[in-house]
Amino acid sequence: MTTFLRLLNEKNKESALKNVVQSGGHRQFEVDVEEFSIIPGAPFVYWIPIEIRSLYNEEVFDNEELGRGTACGLGTLDDFRFIRLNWEVGGLSIDWPTYFHGGVFSRFYDCFPLVVNWKRNGVEVKTFVEQKVGSVSRKVQGQSRYFHPGFVFPRRTKAFSPKLMPGGGIFSTAGQAGFLPLEQLPAGVALLSSSICATLLTVSQGTTSQDEGGTNPQFEVGQVKRLPWPLIPKRQQNRLEELAYRAWSLKRTMDSVSEISHAFLLPSALRNRLDEFEPSAIEAELASIQDEIDAIALKLYGLSGADCEEVQSIEDILREETLAVDDDVDANMIVSIDSVDRGLLSWAVGVAFGRFDWRFATGERQAPGEPDPFDPLPASSPGMVPDGSEPYHHHLGILVDDEGHTHDLPGLIDHVLETVDAPSKQGVRGWLRKEFFPFHLQRYSKSRRKAPIYWPLSTSSATYTLWLYYPELSNQSLFSALNDFIEPKQNSVRDELDSLRAKGDGRSRQEEKELERLEDLDQELADLRDALLDIAPGYRPNQVDGVQIAAAPLWPLFRHKPWQKVLKDTWKQLEKGDFDWAHLAMNYWPNRVMRKCHDDRSLAIAHGVEDRLWEEVEVPVIRRGKDTGETTLEWQPKDLSESELDALIKRTIEERGLQSEFR
Repeated sequence: MTTFLRLLNEKNKESALKNVVQSGGHRQFEVDVEEFSIIPGAPFVYWIPIEIRSLYNEEVFDNEELGRGTACGLGTLDDFRFIRLNWEVGGLSIDWPTYFHGGVFSRFYDCFPLVVNWKRNGVEVKTFVEQKVGSVSRKVQGQSRYFHPGFVFPRRTKAFSPKLMPGGGIFSTAGQAGFLPLEQLPAGVALLSSSICATLLTVSQGTTSQDEGGTNPQFEVGQVKRLPWPLIPKRQQNRLEELAYRAWSLKRTMDSVSEISHAFLLPSALRNRLDEFEPSAIEAELASIQDEIDAIALKLYGLSGADCEEVQSIEDILREETLAVDDDVDANMIVSIDSVDRGLLSWAVGVAFGRFDWRFATGERQAPGEPDPFDPLPASSPGMVPDGSEPYHHHLGILVDDEGHTHDLPGLIDHVLETVDAPSKQGVRGWLRKEFFPFHLQRYSKSRRKAPIYWPLSTSSATYTLWLYYPELSNQSLFSALNDFIEPKQNSVRDELDSLRAKGDGRSRQEEKELERLEDLDQELADLRDALLDIAPGYRPNQVDGVQIAAAPLWPLFRHKPWQKVLKDTWKQLEKGDFDWAHLAMNYWPNRVMRKCHDDRSLAIAHGVEDRLWEEVEVPVIRRGKDTGETTLEWQPKDLSESELDALIKRTIEERGLQSEFR
């Protein structure tokens, strides 16, 4: 036996060592070092009881014959190019399926907002990966498991956090996945969510809870493969399944107040109108479910009460020793009292734009039943206006902050709140001008993507603002803004100016102030009009590019400085050619982009010109420097002269109506 003393986090190690030598206690351990080899990798976990270490002699999770296994997924090598938030591309589709990333610490359920470009079975991303690393299989892994239900877990978080993974999507390298037969899947995820499984997984890393530096542990598919896996009798399997489904349902209910969630119904201020919604009661029930899962799991692993107490005691000690780390919790899944009114107003903005259905709040429409946890995620949340239904207010994708106007957004928000009998506690117009966009930008930013869908284009003083609705953005939107909003507003302002000027010296002091205000507004409207006229003729947004790319040409018209800077930097990168995969880049710089497409097949695929610039040719198979006499097909750029390439580029530009140096 060898004696170990655990003093790693003691500040005064000399004093601590004396105390342990004299009195022993919970920091002294007697272990046979041969026992370390029981655990795969032989981690130096001397503080773990032999009862826990001996579990690694049992059956493990990975067993392909029984349908149990794990897999790494898709790594794009350029997430900004290939990944979007689902609302950027109009929801889920065959071309843009759900991308199951690791997400946050949340067992059983996550909102999974990302989608991935998988058009034509992922040919663009596969080609890009092959060009970068030489082999598609190095980053496009586990493809036979794509679109199958299972569970997914983040690589790094405070504890192991498996979530039910619906079918119809692709898991990522950061959101590694596991699989069991469907009838065993819910119970299996429940068992994996137990404290004992979390302990066993972290033990295999040589740590429990957090590591010595306070950094969260890292979970890999290999660890899950080697996880000891007990036989689960039918009765316990049924109960674990019930608990897993209930936990998933409760967490989905909590998420039903987040307007970016697939589960969204109503904001928290109105949620009780559908059924009882009490977050504190939900949290209490979730804690009770976790306790029961933990108790069942310990029995399945054959651990006694004494073993459990010892494990818990050790984990408590280690938790005290490690540095505090903020929980990795999704802010959108927490109901904040401070944000209740803002959430209500944000929802009302969505109702005004025709995004959300107010009838849930009035009782005219009932909430739909819950889906099966493993059904593919819906293209839109139940809280959105169903296809073919009448929106709250008809518009052309543009509303305005202009009191008295038919499409005045603050007025529409007030009207929405009156309709649902939920008046705001604060002035809507002031809130919209000063507070809404930063709140909206934060709420619609996830997984390192910023994707606001309501765009405020303002005069320099922000006294007049056009609100563009990204899902309905088109190459005519800016012309509509000019013709239907700015020019009529200019005419109205100038009529008022003419009337005031006609009074001459007879103007009152108040009229003088009004004259000055209108003159400033007239000049600002003229500047806004000129800016839009400069951008509109060549502006052809494409939702496939995502919000940040689509908004970049408009950067001078956003007054929120942090967002303006993001867009300005994006525009500079577009000008430099950093994002030539974007449709917007092809529109503004087609000559440059087309030439790159002749060198880069993934770009040619992105812009739909692969057949014009590339071809499959037979090439000899060479092994060890010798011609084998065999041939294989490879993609190569077509052998085009400079004049032929110029003619092809010119023809493409003319066919697509693009801007160009040729015009």
